[in-house]
Amino acid sequence: MPLDVAAVQRALAEQELDGWLLYDFHGSNPIAAKLAGLTDGTHVTTRRWYYLIPAVGEPRGVVHAIERHNLDALPGEKIVYAGRRQLDEALTRLLGGISRVAMEYSPGCAIPYLSRVDAGTAEAVRQRGVEIVSSGDLVQQFEAVWNAAQLASHRGAAAALYRIKDRAFAAAAAALRRGAALTEYALQRQMVGWFEEEGLVSDSPPVVAVGKNAGNPHYLPTADRSSPIGANEVLLLDLWGKRAEPGAVFADITWVAVTGGTVPSEPARAFRAIVEARDAAAALVEDAARAGRDLRGWEVDRTARAVLERAGYADRILHRTGHSLGEEVHGNGVHLDDYETHDDRRILPGTGFTIEPGLYFETFGVRTEINMFRGAREAVVTGPRQMEIISLGD
Repeated sequence: MPLDVAAVQRALAEQELDGWLLYDFHGSNPIAAKLAGLTDGTHVTTRRWYYLIPAVGEPRGVVHAIERHNLDALPGEKIVYAGRRQLDEALTRLLGGISRVAMEYSPGCAIPYLSRVDAGTAEAVRQRGVEIVSSGDLVQQFEAVWNAAQLASHRGAAAALYRIKDRAFAAAAAALRRGAALTEYALQRQMVGWFEEEGLVSDSPPVVAVGKNAGNPHYLPTADRSSPIGANEVLLLDLWGKRAEPGAVFADITWVAVTGGTVPSEPARAFRAIVEARDAAAALVEDAARAGRDLRGWEVDRTARAVLERAGYADRILHRTGHSLGEEVHGNGVHLDDYETHDDRRILPGTGFTIEPGLYFETFGVRTEINMFRGAREAVVTGPRQMEIISLGD
């Protein structure tokens, strides 16, 4: 079983909760499905199931008769139902003696990445006199915390990404010196080949964005949509990947260059601002880790954005400061966000995340992205920090 029941029960006791109720219907809650071990491709999950881990006592579940064996690997009694009346009775029985339970729910949908339980299911639980609270920190503790092997896989992936980044900038510089045609898409295809050489996998090819395309945070060149990499423009690379091995976690970096000998003043000034914002955010995380102080995702985002706002760039911010890293590039841990959402989850020891402030304009965009790992009493950046825009010209 992915979950250590005894450890979950200790965490529930610490948070003064009666239990953690996992629920899924047809993949509506991938967090619960993963925690329950139902995402290995061997289970058909087309019916509603519940699994309750109480703070005290044996876990128990509710499962449909057609899929009665889906929860067999999990400890505790399983209540089997078929019709809706049987389901109502089973849910009442399941929640007997429970007053306060954690679910994948976020009050006001403040954290939509976590908010996986539909309103009707929440109503059904509350109608039985049970208060629902967010499972946010429980999810982090039991799904988003890295073990030693995962941290090592992250460091290996990060080192590979930095090598690929260097090769990509070198390829662009060489093409510029020769006067050879090179498009965003062609450079992206080269990078995809280097991912394979490095043993990395990803859910997407990397971002290669030049000029105005760099001003679009989600721009991705394709065979049908790609610009030539010409002289004297901003060139932004955003690349993420992980080792092709079970349990590996992602690394994710962004670097910026100009395709000329001199960095123009406007991009240079904007880049100085995001570097200051990035380093202020990283310092806050480092200080909190050393002090053993709780730090929330929104606090880090607010610290970084304050730097950009003081520099006069409030209207050029388009996204949060950072996101969780895990087996998916956007993991189930805390995001550094008080801009798009209000993420009040704690940055827990053992978790990894990005810090990536960016500024976006009509003719260019700049972003600097680093990865951090929060340990028990320290927080570390897991790769080099870009301090100034790279010049690719002579």
